[in-house]
Amino acid sequence: MSSFLKITREGSIAILTMSQPETRNALTGNTAVEEFVQACADITKDTSVRAVILTAEGPVFSSGGNVKDMLRYQTQQLKPDVIREEYRNGIQRLPKALYNLDVPVIAAINGPAIGAGLDLTCMCDIRIASNKATFAESFVKVGIVPGDGGAWLLPRAVGASKAAEMAFTGEALTAEQALACGLVSRVVAPEQLLPEALALARKIAANPGAVLRMTKRLLREGERSSLESLLELSAGYQAIAHMTTDHHEAVNAFIEKRPPKFSA
Repeated sequence: MSSFLKITREGSIAILTMSQPETRNALTGNTAVEEFVQACADITKDTSVRAVILTAEGPVFSSGGNVKDMLRYQTQQLKPDVIREEYRNGIQRLPKALYNLDVPVIAAINGPAIGAGLDLTCMCDIRIASNKATFAESFVKVGIVPGDGGAWLLPRAVGASKAAEMAFTGEALTAEQALACGLVSRVVAPEQLLPEALALARKIAANPGAVLRMTKRLLREGERSSLESLLELSAGYQAIAHMTTDHHEAVNAFIEKRPPKFSA
């Protein structure tokens, strides 16, 4: 089977494209998790990357778990403790890698994002949808629970009440409904999806890389820490930021009334 992720670069922007449309870009039963984890590790080390776009080939963004692959739980009569460890060492590595990535991530959602595919979008910072996209937290429809962190991710994207409605019914939202509840921030025509995502990524990547990473870390820490703890962390990060050459350049450029030239 071919690689799951195609990774390309446009300057300081990394573009991750899920490229198994024949499986509807399923996230299990293949090397998807391993490739995502490796890509995130590589991006973390490469300080020249300032923004990431995650998108997909084919008409479907991601169908989530491979339902056909789930047949083996019956045929192989796997024990619950074995399945639990499979989740821990498999799909659950994905949110730990992608959600915690310090670089800003834009999901460009070209089509249906189902189950773990929806949760994958919630691991990203910004979601832009084609008007052909749909979104479903559909685990209940196949008699399972969100095993990939969706019960933690989705409420943070749409609020507790909407997340409960989606998880309990398993019904899909249209792109416009997703926009209305804040799951996505923009809905565009299919042909405008990647250009829109790239335009936004370029605006992000025009800013200093180290400060972008610290800003994202503050946003992540703010979701689970007290105000006092976040203020302490912010003070420490700010002390670092004030000593960067990019900050010095930004201040000088402001005073000299010229565009700043940040380091590569």
